[in-house]
Amino acid sequence: MNREQTKEKKGRRKTGKKEKPSPQSPVPSPQSPNLDNWIEIGKIVAPQGLAGELRVYPETDFPERFEESGTRWLLRPGEREPQPIELLAGRYVQGKNLYIIQLAGVENRNQAEEFRDCRLFVPISDRPQLGEDEYHVLDLIGIEVFLQDSGELVGTVIDVIPAGHDLLEVQLPTPPDTEKKPKKVLIPFVKAIAPVVDLPSRRIEITPPTGLLELATGG
Repeated sequence: MNREQTKEKKGRRKTGKKEKPSPQSPVPSPQSPNLDNWIEIGKIVAPQGLAGELRVYPETDFPERFEESGTRWLLRPGEREPQPIELLAGRYVQGKNLYIIQLAGVENRNQAEEFRDCRLFVPISDRPQLGEDEYHVLDLIGIEVFLQDSGELVGTVIDVIPAGHDLLEVQLPTPPDTEKKPKKVLIPFVKAIAPVVDLPSRRIEITPPTGLLELATGG
């Protein structure tokens, strides 16, 4: 999994949020953490004030990860496994895209400094329920996209990009006898263009407007 696949985001066909899984190297070294079973929800970037509070940049679309108390998992730089830690409270700071949180046992700024650059996780099995036409990005990455009319393979979803409407970033098939970089195309993730999302079959069917697939970049 790459970094864009492993953050806690969610995708919707009408308006854009997404949930991504956890960042790691394509081929982990013996010293690198194995995060296949974890979803990153944020990174601690600095202490806040003198009472042990911490600033966190979120990697999640679910406010309850920082606003509701309970167990989270902390990965310190250089360590291999996230360790449980209790979140006591948290609040969102409008306009700065960050949360201020309080962790159990962190009572002053000196203690808070020790958590700088630590990352917060939840188990991959702990994914919130979504509404109609909402999808975890974890479930969309790697799914194949087909033309509904002809059944022709268009490519494979490699990312979901937030916008007014989410955009599926789709990598087109590359002929085996070429050294060019794979081409990519952005497909609006709206019901009119992507009417079929079949997660069990790992299949999305699209009805793109004329010329959309000709806007592929790269190669």
